[in-house]
Amino acid sequence: MGLDGKVVVVTGGTRGVGAGVTRAFAEAGAQVVICARRPPEVPFPGVKFRPLDLRDPAAVRDFFAALPRLDVLVNNAGGTPYRRLTDADAERHARVIELNLVAPLMASLAAYEHLERSRGSVVMIGSVSGGRPSPGSAAYGAAKAGLENLARSMAVEWAPRVRVNTLVVGMVRTELSHLHYGGEEGIAGVSRTVPLGRLAEPSDIGAAAVFLASDAAAYISGASLHVHGGGEPPAFLDAATANKEA
Repeated sequence: MGLDGKVVVVTGGTRGVGAGVTRAFAEAGAQVVICARRPPEVPFPGVKFRPLDLRDPAAVRDFFAALPRLDVLVNNAGGTPYRRLTDADAERHARVIELNLVAPLMASLAAYEHLERSRGSVVMIGSVSGGRPSPGSAAYGAAKAGLENLARSMAVEWAPRVRVNTLVVGMVRTELSHLHYGGEEGIAGVSRTVPLGRLAEPSDIGAAAVFLASDAAAYISGASLHVHGGGEPPAFLDAATANKEA
């Protein structure tokens, strides 16, 4: 699925899932530009970095206006710390929604004219948190639910010249996994809950993003592709005492 010569912007593409997406597009032959507040600790060969605060509307518009061309926008920037609703004020939670929902909307609007000219596509990096309860990250889950719905609406409004899809991402092993799951023992325990027996690697998400942006997905728009290793088996199956395998 070569993307030779295509210009791809990956927001927040400096580490974690974003770094996996950046590498996948670069390996597919794309010209990749990553934007974030801070540069990557180790530069990616052949990849350009541009500093950008994605919550600054004027800066976002200026960034995209300065691009000579754009074929693919990957709205990856986002995330949240563990924070129960009553442990922070509403303004703190609103900033999580701003980063994970409002910022992708602003970036997509700023990129639209480029994408319309190139008949390009948008790939939203969503989360399984948007489709189930997310205790400890409720604002994040709400934002990701909204992001998936936003992508479906954009896919209708911007057709037929711009495709818009969402990757619904499950648990991924990154440099910050210990903050969510604990050390190696915690990661191993969480991995056993995944049907495929492991957390995703950032490269797994990158490969799926490249697919959705490529001509192989030319008739896919408004879709949500789950990249979660089989999902989360119902908890009652472990608790039940009937129908257990010997």
